[in-house]
Amino acid sequence: MSTANQDGQDQPEKTRANLWQRVKQAIGAQVRRTLITGSLLLLPVALTYLILRFIFDVVDGVLNPGITWLLARMNIDFSVPGVGVVVAVVLLYLAGFVLANSIGRKFIAWGQKALLRVPVIGTVYSASQKLVESFSGKGETGFKRVVLLQYPQQGNWTIGFLTSVTTAFDGKQMAVVYIPTAPTPTSGWVAIVPWEEVYDTDITVPVAMQMVFSGGIVTPDKIKTVPLSDTYQADEERRAAAS
Repeated sequence: MSTANQDGQDQPEKTRANLWQRVKQAIGAQVRRTLITGSLLLLPVALTYLILRFIFDVVDGVLNPGITWLLARMNIDFSVPGVGVVVAVVLLYLAGFVLANSIGRKFIAWGQKALLRVPVIGTVYSASQKLVESFSGKGETGFKRVVLLQYPQQGNWTIGFLTSVTTAFDGKQMAVVYIPTAPTPTSGWVAIVPWEEVYDTDITVPVAMQMVFSGGIVTPDKIKTVPLSDTYQADEERRAAAS
């Protein structure tokens, strides 16, 4: 067979091979796009489910055994998964109802003072109470400032919540910053850095919490910054003048 005939026979085979290769690439690209689209839809649902399931298991795991034991003492054989969550919701409602009137607030305040006097338990309760108030943005201990600082090393910026200002190294002013971890801001690190290396931002606490919960997906388009030493000093002067 001549070379011309061989080339003529090989050409359709190469064309079919190239066509099949393009078809496979197109199918593969379509499958990848579809999987990515499905992931973007279902992953938030899955994460929401996992977080709610974790909360459900924790709350139900704490209260359900006690409820089951109490019912057993009353000779009642009754155990339903989730009853602990229902009781927790009822307790939350009752706590809010009690705090809604002055007598209830006085009773709660008395109970808190008594609890704070108990060794170990009082320390843990006080820290927990301040942490919750900080995340809610209420009270004197609330996170009022969202700051930027270079952490854990120079050139790497992270957001944090300014908790206080202290002095160290023979009077050098230092900023105490709580750096939350994503996506669980209740865990994190406490960094003590020179306050001239910390920048105040225009980010609100709720927006910062969304940034942490979303792993940075929810981030403002622009972040205004100003040296913390400027804004903090001005706020302290206004606070002193107001008092």
